[in-house]
Amino acid sequence: MKLSKRGEYGLRALQDLAAHYGSGPTPNKELAERNGIPPKFLEQIMLTLKRGRIVHSLKGPQGGYSLARPPDQISLAEVIRLLDGPLAPISCVSETAFQPCGCPDMNACGLRRVMKRVRDVVAEMMEHTTLADLLPGEAGRPPDVDATLTVGHDERTRATSS
Repeated sequence: MKLSKRGEYGLRALQDLAAHYGSGPTPNKELAERNGIPPKFLEQIMLTLKRGRIVHSLKGPQGGYSLARPPDQISLAEVIRLLDGPLAPISCVSETAFQPCGCPDMNACGLRRVMKRVRDVVAEMMEHTTLADLLPGEAGRPPDVDATLTVGHDERTRATSS
């Protein structure tokens, strides 16, 4: 998975909105300036996030964007899937946008097996990391993906050393 500029900017803007959660709407121009995002591009991103029910918008002089839910109820996986599509590195291991690949035997394909593990680790971390976890402080602690990677490595090491 490679995060596009759209995904990166969207997450950056949402992190900003999470940091100011409960303070009222933030104008697009202010959000763009604070985060170094081109305003027109941010407007397009925010429209997608609004359609995806991640943010609310309010028009007028006091208008802008705010999170539609508390930061701890919006996962990074939800945002990335909305802005960039599936988390899977190849389509034949995607749970949300599966498409068969061209290999002769999907069940015996080593590449597919490895990419499925990559997808599982990425999805696990992204599903369990919320906008609140991006903020400084005690709440801002994403899950420890190293533990997940170590378990997979230890199992493989035990299997080959037996």
